[in-house]
Amino acid sequence: MKGAPPNPRDSAAPNASAIDVPDLGTRSGGVDWPDFLGPGRDSKSPETGILTEWPPEGPPLVWKRTLGVGYATCSISRGRLLMFERFGDQARLTCMRSETGEEIWRFEYPTQFEDLLGYNNGPRCAPTIDGNRVYIYGPEGMLHCVRLVDGEMLWRLDTAERYHVVQNFFGVGSSPLIEGERLILQVGGSPPGSPPIYSGRVQGADSGIIALNKYDGSEVYRLTDELASYASPVAATIGGQRWCFSLLRGGLVGFEPTEGKLRFHFPWRAESLESVNAATPVVFDDRVFISETYGPGSAMLKVKPSGYDVVWSDEERRRDKAMQAHWNTPIHHKGYIYGSSGRHTANAELRCIDAADGSIKWSQPGLTRCTLLYVDGHFVCLGEYGELRLIRASPEKYEEVAQAELESDGQPLLRYPAWAAPVLSHGLLYLRGDSHLVCLELIPEQK
Repeated sequence: MKGAPPNPRDSAAPNASAIDVPDLGTRSGGVDWPDFLGPGRDSKSPETGILTEWPPEGPPLVWKRTLGVGYATCSISRGRLLMFERFGDQARLTCMRSETGEEIWRFEYPTQFEDLLGYNNGPRCAPTIDGNRVYIYGPEGMLHCVRLVDGEMLWRLDTAERYHVVQNFFGVGSSPLIEGERLILQVGGSPPGSPPIYSGRVQGADSGIIALNKYDGSEVYRLTDELASYASPVAATIGGQRWCFSLLRGGLVGFEPTEGKLRFHFPWRAESLESVNAATPVVFDDRVFISETYGPGSAMLKVKPSGYDVVWSDEERRRDKAMQAHWNTPIHHKGYIYGSSGRHTANAELRCIDAADGSIKWSQPGLTRCTLLYVDGHFVCLGEYGELRLIRASPEKYEEVAQAELESDGQPLLRYPAWAAPVLSHGLLYLRGDSHLVCLELIPEQK
């Protein structure tokens, strides 16, 4: 394992994020993508100039790389791409040049994680990059902080051991969030000696959410008895107040992120024991949209200093639900919400709904369960079998602008399950399937 015992001078220094990290990138335009779903955790890119006319094989292939086991998408900062995956009994964080795929360093640690339902035994969480620090949260609950420049370990924390976490069906799947000097993550601990998750009798014990000092990993606060889900927390400023929202196993928690003051809890969970909340809350203006696929569906809340008002709720619709997102987080754009609705491949539909009342504007079946990324007036749409589409972002109708079956030497580049969220950074589009990461040039470099 590459790494060293924590160095207090490195891990605790208040200006650690200001360490000069040389930029290895050469492309002139665009932004970094250092976090799950991008800088705003909303899967929206500010870049422009995308290619809208594609050949059958899609936008130009820049590079490709064989991957280990896992579901995690990549993160990118200062010309470096971070990929978290598993090889054998080692969890591995690999740092590569984002423009070429050339490996720079790797960090590994041993893992024995096994998915309780027999799915994938690799990482689910994207790396979180903050200045010269990278945070990885493994499916077994190991949290590591390493340096971006060389992969040296700064500190680590076994959350499963510290907080007596009963392993969830699919392990840890909620990416950590940096908010100021806090590292906020779902943990969902239980009393010591708790029964296994499939007993249906597991209770939480005041550690649904944990905030750590991002420099040394020491605990700052904890709150809520909720168990963890697979949805990632997101922060926003509403009405001059800073908020953090986290959709845990039993519902949405809104809290003040610096000191951890709980502001509200909104119950939202299906009755089935095997149900999950996995889509990240969608925050815009003073609204928070949540969605799941096992029962209640979606709800729209209006946030206010004293808590929330329910704007509309799918529970009241019962049959004709607006949206039932699985793991694929929907996207808000100009008063409408777009996302894949449906639990299974065959019944999934790509939908556009009115954020004001949840009414369905259009619904397109036959795309399988898909994940979206908004850029330049369009959605990049990745289907779970590797189909790539470009769709116009319009509430008027479903309009497909381009489609591609990504291939190399006659073989598909992306195989099922292509469940990881797409990434766009400095004009390059990064997509992962079961065994490969591919980099495509979606925005040509300006000469």
